[in-house]
Amino acid sequence: MDSQTVSRHAAKPDAPTAGTLKPNALGVVGILFFVLSAQAPLTGIAGAAPIAVALGNGPGVPAAYLVAGLVILLFSVGFVAMGRHVVDAGAFYTYIGKGLGRTTGTGSAGLALFAYCTIQAAMYGLYGAIVSGLVATHNGLDLPWWVWTLATMAVVQALGAAGVEMGAKVLAVFVLAEFSILSVFALVTLFKGGGPEGLGLAASFSPSAALDGAPGVAVMFAVASMFGFEATAIYGEEAREPKKTVPRATYLAVVVVTGFFALVSWMLISSYGASQATAAAGKALEGGDGAGFVFAPIAADFGGWVGDVLPVLLATSLFAGILTFHNSANRYLFSLGRDRLLPLRMCRLNRRHAPWTAGCVQTVLAVLLVVPFALAGKDPVLTLFSWFSGVAVLAMMLLYLLTSVSVVVFFRRARLDTRPWNTLIAPALGALGIAGAIWLILANFTTLIGGERTTALWLTLSVPVVMALGLVAARVRGRAADG
Repeated sequence: MDSQTVSRHAAKPDAPTAGTLKPNALGVVGILFFVLSAQAPLTGIAGAAPIAVALGNGPGVPAAYLVAGLVILLFSVGFVAMGRHVVDAGAFYTYIGKGLGRTTGTGSAGLALFAYCTIQAAMYGLYGAIVSGLVATHNGLDLPWWVWTLATMAVVQALGAAGVEMGAKVLAVFVLAEFSILSVFALVTLFKGGGPEGLGLAASFSPSAALDGAPGVAVMFAVASMFGFEATAIYGEEAREPKKTVPRATYLAVVVVTGFFALVSWMLISSYGASQATAAAGKALEGGDGAGFVFAPIAADFGGWVGDVLPVLLATSLFAGILTFHNSANRYLFSLGRDRLLPLRMCRLNRRHAPWTAGCVQTVLAVLLVVPFALAGKDPVLTLFSWFSGVAVLAMMLLYLLTSVSVVVFFRRARLDTRPWNTLIAPALGALGIAGAIWLILANFTTLIGGERTTALWLTLSVPVVMALGLVAARVRGRAADG
C-alpha cells in the first residue's frame, strides 16, 4: 500500500484500511478507564505494597505514594502542554522527536514498544499463574499457566480488533469492581477511626516516617505503580476535543491514582497498627503470600467471602492491564507505520477503525516474549513477571526523562506557549524528580526484580541496548531516505 492509497482511504471513514484512527470515540471517562486499568490498582496494591512496607519505610509508604504522585504531576504539566500542540498515537516518540530530533524520537519509539510489550508479558505471567490456581481450586482442572495465558492472548486480540469503545466498556466493568472493593475498605476503615492504634496520620505522613528505613525502595515501588498514566496522549486521535479531553484525563488520572494508592495503603497500615504493619508484611512475604497482607484485613471487615472474590478481581485487574497495554503498543506500531518507520501495512485498520495488522504483530510479540519461559519451565511469577516488570519500569522512566527534556527544548524553539511554569519550571522539576527515581530504581533493581545481581545487570543493560539499536535503525533509515 503506497501513501496515495492511505490518503484515499483516509478520506473514506468507513474503509477498513483507513489511515486514521476513529475520531470522537472516547471522552474523559473512557480515557480514564484505559489509564486506571493500566495501573491495575489491585495488582499494584497487592503486589507492591507488602514489599514496600516490609523492605522500604514501613508505615511511611503512603507518603512515598504522595512523593511519586507529585513527581508525575510535575511531569504531566509539560506533557499536557506538548499535547496541546502535538496530537499523535505515537505520543512519547512523537514528543521526543519534536524536541530532541527525529533520530532520537525514532530511537525512543523502540524503547516505548519494549516497555509496553515487556510489561504486558510480565502481567501475562502473573495472570496465568493466578488463573491456573483459581481454576484448579474451584474446578479441579489443573492445566499449566501458559495454557490460560495463550488462550487469553486470543481474547485480547479479539477485543482489540473490536474497537476502542468496546475495550473501554470491558475495562470499565473490571476497573470499577477492583476500585470499589478497595475504596469501600479504605473509607470504612477511615470513618471508623482506623485500627488498633487509630488512624496513625503522623506515623504514615510525617517527615520522620517518610524518611525512616529505606524510603528509596518505597518510592521506587510507588513510581512503578504509576506506570501507564501516559496512555492519555496515545488516545488523543480517538478523543473528543483532544486539546481539552487529554489534559483533563491526564490530570484526573494522576490525582485519582495518587490519592487512591496513598489512601488505601494508609488504611492497610492503620488496620494492622503502624507499629505492627512492617512485621505483618514481612511475615506475609516470608510465607510466600504477599497478597495476604492486603486480603486479610479486608476479609476481616467484610467476611470470608472476600477471600474468594479478591483473587478473581486480581485476575481481572491483570486482564484489564493486559488489554490496555495491547492497545497502547498496537497504536505505537500503527503510528510508526503511518510515519513510514515501519512497513505501511502496519497502519492497516479494520472496519471498526481498530489497528488490525499492528494488533496482530503485537500479539505475536507477546507470544515470542512469553513462550520461551514456558518452554524452559520457568516460574511465571518469579521470572517472567518479576524480570519484565522491572525492566519495563526502567525503560518507561527513561522515556519520561527524555520527554521532559524534549518539552523544555521544544518550547524554547517554537515559542508556541510562553508560560514559564508549564514549559520550563514544571518540566525541569519533573525531570529532576524522574532522574532521582531512575537512580533509586538502579540502586535497588535487584530488589525490584526479585532476582540475582547478574540477572539484574543483564536486564538493566537491555534498556540502553534497545535505545541504541533504535537510534542506529533511525540513522540507517534516514540515510536511505536521503539517498
